[in-house]
Amino acid sequence: MAKLALLAWLEARPGKEEEVAEFLKSALPLAQEETGTVKWYAWRTEETVFGIYDTFETEEARDAHLNGPIAAALMANADRLLAKPPLIEKLDILAEK
Repeated sequence: MAKLALLAWLEARPGKEEEVAEFLKSALPLAQEETGTVKWYAWRTEETVFGIYDTFETEEARDAHLNGPIAAALMANADRLLAKPPLIEKLDILAEK
């Protein structure tokens, strides 16, 4: 069972919504290459609100993801694509089905 997770909230700049959506879709192959990332989801709740939820078995795997290519690409493009800095929360998973 994965014990740890990350939840990232992203708000697109006006007019950049589809570019954020495409950016997230393009990150899937990078997530698939990360051996320590158990599950990786990119989602959208509103026209401008997006996010990423991913799970990990160890703190080392979570840290590797936070210092990996997806996070680097996100931060490199944040000023151009996002209305405000991403909110990234570390979660402890208490139960899962």
